[in-house]
Amino acid sequence: MTNGAESARAGTKLDVAGALKDAGLAALVAFGLFSLILGLRTEQSQISQQLALIPRPFLLAAAVAIVFAGRFAVALWFRRGVDIDPGALVPAGLAAKLDRLGHYAAPALLAFALATPFLFYSNRYILDLGILVLTYVMLGWGLNVVVGLAGLLDLGYVAFYAVGAYSYALIAQHFGLSFWICLPLAGIFAAFWGVLLGFPVLRLRGDYLAIVTLAFGEIIRLVIINWQSLTGGPNGISGIPRPSFFGIPFSDDEHGFAAAFGLEFTPTHRVVFLFYVILALALLTNFVTLRLRRLPIGRAWEALREDEIACRSLGINTTHTKLTAFAIGALIGGIAGSFFATRQGFISPESFVFMESALVLAIVVLGGMGSQLGVAIAALVMIGGFELFRGFEQFRMLVFGLVMVAIMVWRPRGLVAHRSPSVHLVERKIIPAAIVEEARR
Repeated sequence: MTNGAESARAGTKLDVAGALKDAGLAALVAFGLFSLILGLRTEQSQISQQLALIPRPFLLAAAVAIVFAGRFAVALWFRRGVDIDPGALVPAGLAAKLDRLGHYAAPALLAFALATPFLFYSNRYILDLGILVLTYVMLGWGLNVVVGLAGLLDLGYVAFYAVGAYSYALIAQHFGLSFWICLPLAGIFAAFWGVLLGFPVLRLRGDYLAIVTLAFGEIIRLVIINWQSLTGGPNGISGIPRPSFFGIPFSDDEHGFAAAFGLEFTPTHRVVFLFYVILALALLTNFVTLRLRRLPIGRAWEALREDEIACRSLGINTTHTKLTAFAIGALIGGIAGSFFATRQGFISPESFVFMESALVLAIVVLGGMGSQLGVAIAALVMIGGFELFRGFEQFRMLVFGLVMVAIMVWRPRGLVAHRSPSVHLVERKIIPAAIVEEARR
């Protein structure tokens, strides 16, 4: 017993020297990364009208010290001589409580979303932020079909977002169709481009697939910039028709929404209407996605995600499976893009850069690939977090990177990990002993 206790204490002996070495190396790397980002600041001289570099040694020293202390603490923890799984840093009891909490999180978020226009009716900023969050929730759920369910890494998802926005703007301006007709048409056009993307990448997987989809997103953006006669080029498209309440415009006249219902005119009516429209579109996306997961095509997506070779051996047509995943994901992204166009009233190529694809992909990965609830929570946290740090523009991406690293360490499968199959046996079947004995013979 004594020898066992002594060996246990010896096994958990702290390796301070090794931890200091790791912390020093991390501090050196941080110094190299932050020396130009935090250590120097450009400032224009009012006398010579030239840019001057202003050193900020204290800010740089503080950042390096924080990295050193954090790395020292982490290295000291992992160098205790005990093998520790990073995912085990979250206690099993806490993980179980989080799973149980997920059953109540979705209804609570839905109730809060329905009540938001009533709670913040006089706060236009909150309403606009809520519309933005729901738009990214819808985009996240669309990309979740491609990445989370089918396992196809798509870095050019913003292309379908752009196709939907420009399709809506051009159809509404040149053909004069209403919002409710242009909305599905824009989604169909985006789904068509999703199928076109799917054909060239049928034999690609992993990094090669990511590179091709990234190139596709950049090609769409460059086409939008250079096809000035159709898309307006860098100037974009303005004067996009606003949506109406089933033919009743939100205008300050006798034919407007306020006059029709005997209300006092306020621009907030249109904002509240747009909020409930994107909420309805997001809920419809969630419902359709959950239903598709239980259909044969949904199970084929999950089989393709787990192992494409095994998927082929089971007789599943991987060509159709990939094309349907790209098409449905593009359809959802196109509908979200069309809503973005009518909400803004103006679109330009600057709204569809690669950073948008990276942001939506980060929402899917951090929320938990395949998890609808996780994507919604991640979109709320990330979009709201960006707005929270808007006053600290220099540190927004730094905090964003730290949060991503922390989640990947403590929750490597995302906030709400979900990899269980959509269809499983309700009851466990017991194989009789006679059948087993017969099989052995």
